[in-house]
Amino acid sequence: MKKTIAELLVETLVSREVSRIYGVAGDSLNGITDSIRRQDQLRWVHMRHEETAAFAAGAEAHLTGRLAVCAGSCGPGNLHLINGLYDCHRNRVPVLAIAAQVPTHEIGSGYFQETHPEHLFAQCSHYCELVSHPEQMPRVLEIAMQTAVSRRGVSVVVLPGDVALQDAAGGRPRLTFPEPTPLVCPSDEEIAELAKLLNGARRVTIFGGAGCAGAHAELMEVARRLSAPVVHSLRGKEFIEYENPFDVGLTGLLGFSSGYHAMMACDVLLMIGCDFPYQQFFPQDATIVQIDVRGEQLGRRTKVDLGLVGDTKTTLRALLPKLTQQQDDRHLKAAREHYAKARKGLDELATAGSGARSHPQYVARVVDELAAPDAVLTCDTGTPTVWAARYLTMNGRRRLLGSFNHGSMANALPQAIGAQASHPGRQVVALCGDGGLAMSMGDLLSLRQLKLPVKIVVFRNDALAFVELEMKAAGFVDFATDLDNPDFAKMAEAAGLLGLTAARPEQVQPMIAQAFAHDGPALVEVPVHRRELAMPPTINLDQMTGFGIFMIRAVLSGRGDAIVDLAKTNLWR
Repeated sequence: MKKTIAELLVETLVSREVSRIYGVAGDSLNGITDSIRRQDQLRWVHMRHEETAAFAAGAEAHLTGRLAVCAGSCGPGNLHLINGLYDCHRNRVPVLAIAAQVPTHEIGSGYFQETHPEHLFAQCSHYCELVSHPEQMPRVLEIAMQTAVSRRGVSVVVLPGDVALQDAAGGRPRLTFPEPTPLVCPSDEEIAELAKLLNGARRVTIFGGAGCAGAHAELMEVARRLSAPVVHSLRGKEFIEYENPFDVGLTGLLGFSSGYHAMMACDVLLMIGCDFPYQQFFPQDATIVQIDVRGEQLGRRTKVDLGLVGDTKTTLRALLPKLTQQQDDRHLKAAREHYAKARKGLDELATAGSGARSHPQYVARVVDELAAPDAVLTCDTGTPTVWAARYLTMNGRRRLLGSFNHGSMANALPQAIGAQASHPGRQVVALCGDGGLAMSMGDLLSLRQLKLPVKIVVFRNDALAFVELEMKAAGFVDFATDLDNPDFAKMAEAAGLLGLTAARPEQVQPMIAQAFAHDGPALVEVPVHRRELAMPPTINLDQMTGFGIFMIRAVLSGRGDAIVDLAKTNLWR
């Protein structure tokens, strides 16, 4: 009996050990969903929004390193995937999207729900092709999968509903080889040049990113040989921060003053697997070396004096035998002392305090203390990312997910769904802002329907708080940022979750503990101070001018109360 294209698609995905497809059903997907119904190796994970499906697939791919799949029906269905796919692509995780299309004979006629996915997804994918004939399958699908895995990004297969129901022209899936694991190393001459430069330097600072994953031991040994403080990017936090006696924290808008000054005080900055985007946080006078497996990234953020193409583990292993021990450790000691002071200052803010609302720093600290040693933690873009960056502790087993490159709102809950669906035995905790949760609240119903025991902690400050900070820094009076929120705990209860409210600081710890112990999905709503400012490690003249202009405008507009609120924050500490 001949297979249909849809059945061949399912068989091909199974052959590459794909276990689930996240999506929302639709008539143009009927061939695929019916083929999934009639077998037991590939599961359809029914979401309430396609954007959530793409974020969930991205979270699975991030945690497993393997191909994850999402799907959307024709027109608006697959169009909803696009924001989540942008996040997957920019996070460089292997995701395949199945974008269903209108019947082939209607393409080009302006048919109901007709779009052109091969154009729409071009900017957020490495590969995007329309399957218009059965003879193209399974080859197009296999190319798409291989491209997503090998280039670490998104591939899209556009499949009209009528083609999915046609008989397959080919036989079985053709790709049977394991995923290649090549080693990439600079030449011997380049390694020798790098070693000479580092051995001759007095003050080396290492700046590592997500490209350091899997090379923790090698990175620590290089830091020891060079007596170098190690700064990490946010995406590098989960791979670099733990068991690191050279750690001096993050730099950038969310970072520590110690990380910033460790970079500014060095005479050689060694960037490893890092694509940090903010040019103003790089030193101007230091010699900069960059190591990255992607040659196109060399020098695109700051001037680079020596750029080397190589993966972190292989390159550092080749470098280590050529490094001499740096005896002068004054640069490292100064950076570590600065870090201790910066850490102490941040810890002092993470206290329960008093009053009707809690400090968000304290809430994040309680989550950190109560979360499992191997918890998967997700955080919404905005202030939850700040508190996660500063107060969640990585230990080599925990994972931290966010929209750190794309910066999308409403990512924490969808990513938590993908993390929990693919890792049913692990604790998954989503740190949500009230703005982010409100945007994705429909997928609380997905937690109920899928019976996923995700724990959600909502930082309720009744505002788009990070946007307010950006406005103040630019000299604008905050406007259009108020949130008239519902009772999130009651909304959670209505959706079938355990809903709790930590109305006062003394309730935060017991409420979060109760939620974490609950056998099922749970949400804890925590009212937090609205104007806890998350200041960058250094404030430039433009920012100081901006805050000054904000004060003047606030008075002139009758918003003098805003100045009082600002004075109560940690800005002036």
